[in-house]
Order: sequence, then C-alpha cells, then structure tokens
Amino acid sequence: MNGAIPALGGTDTSRAWFDRARRSLAGGISSSARLTSTGPHPYPLYLREGSGARVRDVDGNEYIDHLISYGCAVLGHASPLLAGALAPLLTTGTMFGTCTTEEVELAERIQAMVPCAELVRFANSGSEAVQGAVRAARGFTGRSLVLKFEGHYHGWSDTLAVSNRPTPEQAGPAAAPRSVPHSPGIPPGVVDDVVVCPWNDPDALRTVLAAHRGRLAAVICEPIVANNACTMPAPGYLELLRELCTAYGVPLIFDEVCTGFRTGPGGAQGLYQVVPDLAVFAKALGGGVPIAAFAGRRALMEPLAEGRVKHGGTYNASPLCATAALTTLRALADPATTGWMEEAGRRIMAAVRRAAHDRGVPCAVQGVGAMFQVVFTPDGAPTRNYRELLAADRGRYDVFRHELLRRGVHVNAYGAACWFVAAAVTEDEVAATCAAVDGAFAVL
Repeated sequence: MNGAIPALGGTDTSRAWFDRARRSLAGGISSSARLTSTGPHPYPLYLREGSGARVRDVDGNEYIDHLISYGCAVLGHASPLLAGALAPLLTTGTMFGTCTTEEVELAERIQAMVPCAELVRFANSGSEAVQGAVRAARGFTGRSLVLKFEGHYHGWSDTLAVSNRPTPEQAGPAAAPRSVPHSPGIPPGVVDDVVVCPWNDPDALRTVLAAHRGRLAAVICEPIVANNACTMPAPGYLELLRELCTAYGVPLIFDEVCTGFRTGPGGAQGLYQVVPDLAVFAKALGGGVPIAAFAGRRALMEPLAEGRVKHGGTYNASPLCATAALTTLRALADPATTGWMEEAGRRIMAAVRRAAHDRGVPCAVQGVGAMFQVVFTPDGAPTRNYRELLAADRGRYDVFRHELLRRGVHVNAYGAACWFVAAAVTEDEVAATCAAVDGAFAVL
C-alpha cells in the first residue's frame, strides 16, 4: 500500500457486510464502540488489510490510519518486527496455560520501564486488568469504596462502569456528581460502591476525600483522559492527587491503558513524574495482540503473590502475547521511536490549529503528540472536565471526521475519544494528513 491516498470511493461492500452481520451478530457488531458510520452512511467500515500506518477496506479504499486499533497497533499494522517474532510460535505452540519464560522476561521489562512496577500481573484486556488492580487495592485495604472521576472510562465491566457518559439530567451537581450506571444490567450495589468526583477540581477532590476518610479502597483516574477527548490534567493536579492519596492512606491507581508506553517508556507517570501505587496497561503493550497488565508497589501486590487475593486467567501472558509485548516494548524503549510519534502528532495538531484559525472555526486541539483530539468547543478553549466536553459541537466533529474519511484519513468516529499516531507513520503520510485536515476545514 504505497503512493498517494486517493479520495474515498464507494463503500457498498461494507454496507452488504453489515446487512449480513445483523443476521448473526447482536446489532451486527462485536463491540458497542463499533457502532459507527461510514461517512454519512448508517453502517460501519469493514477493513480488510493494513500495512504500517495504512489500511484498506473491503471496497479497496485506502486510508492513513489514525485509529490504529484504538492505539493498539502502535508499531503499525502487520509490523515486520512482530511478524518475525511471532511466526516461530505458530509451530512451537501459542499457549500452554502454564508458566513460561516469556512472561518472566516481559515482567522484567515492565519493571525496568515503569516507575511504580515493583511487581506485575498479566491479563488479556484493559477491562480485566482494571478489575485486577481494584481487587488488589480492596484486598490490601479491606475496604470497598472506589473513587473515580466523572467521564473517565475504565472498561465495560461492572466494577467501574459508572458515570462514564451520564446525560446532564442524570449527572447531578457539577461539584458533586451522582454515581450513574453506564448501562442497564449493572447492579445497584456496584454503583453504590463507586464515588464520583469532577476532574481538575482541587476543592471538590479535597471535599470528597475528607467525606470518605477511612472508607476508600482506591482512587483511580486516567492521567490524560483519553476517553474525554484527551482532556489534560491541570498543572499540579496529578501532584495534588498523589499528595492527598498519601495523606489519606488511599492507594492511587493510574489507568494507563491508553497512555502506557505510548507517551514515553514510562507512560504518563514517567511523563509527569507522578508515581501511583498501582497502574493498568493494555493497548500499546501488545502492539496489536491482546494482552494487559497491572503493576504496582510490592505491598499492594503481595496479597496476590501469597494467594490471599485471587486472580486468574487461562490466557494470561501466553507465549504468543508475551512475545508480541516483549517485541513491542523493546521498540518503544528506544526514545527515537516514541520521539517520532510525538513529533508526527505535533505536526498534525499544528495543522489543525492553523486550519481552524485560517477558517475562523472555534476549535481546541488537546492531548500530546502521540494521542490527541480535535474538540469544537464554543470558544475554542480546551476542556477541563466532562461537563465542558458536553458543550462541544459533536455535529461539527462528525462532519470533520466524514470529510477526512473522504480524503483518505481514518480517525476515531467518536469525538469524545482520540486520534493515535503509529510509529510506522511516514513523513509523506503526515503531510497527506495535514493536507486532508486543511481540505476538511474548508468544508466546515
């Protein structure tokens, strides 16, 4: 897949596959996040192949990919590094359900890269790893309540599927949000165990911690809120969070499913020099193969080590997945790799800002180079929390995304999520993305 990206052609084959899928798959999809649209059409795009930072759909349309499997394919699609490392395992065995040397090497690599990682446990998805980290914190403290922040997403499982996307009517007072289940099917008892706080509000944080003194098993956050359009922590906020959790004796968990290894070898905790007690990793960890981990201070992980706190999983750190993760992390440990992702993303962010300015379109571009989002806020100011994100012009984002798709650039269909940059993206692909951005803003 080389050369210039042509304009989007027809997508009738995607439409036909979706019609077929609805007869066997619930809703025609395997994840609620895939209920997206192809341009103005009410069906998802079906991708057939990928190479580097490009993908091709079932109709033969080619795109520069800034979704890259929600950040998982960090080295690019069909990475030669991964292909070379994984091919031998197809003849020697992809999983055994036993201990393997690969999981040990991978844990050692994570220890070397992540500041908080004194001990590591593996899982298969971010949702699973979050459950493991929360159970570790609850087992260590003997408490049940968990404090999370409004709009932060920690997976689809019941444990923390609370106040991810509440409506303004459901959400309650901005300074003291209600705990709102993410969906029907979540028991009231689960919701009652989750305390919700607004993000980037020091006074509200102090108030809620004081009100629940001695009752919280953990405080969890996305340090960069990937699922709130890459809302950034206010200066000093993560430091305050660390300080207050220490003062109240509450374990602090960073959900680094999106930021882990992508924002630098040490993830967000390395970027901001704020070390949590536990952290959760997935997505970029496996380079496109399903693997996740939670890691943290020895004191919190010791109950797991001793078997007093239970955690399992047949597929955890299989040779296939552990080898993929080892290969990926060796590449991401090179500052040149993450440095290029950051530089490439910064160029695209600058192109968006320039196009927005030239066309007089209020627009915030927030995040870091390796992961960011374009948010059409009323005044062009970055969002500080979930309530401010609710005021963004989602319709304009939809048009922007569709216009990019027409110009051969594939980005997240959901304006509250984010773009990701692959290490495999080329100078020409960055330039083509910037040109597509300018063309899309001409329509806006």
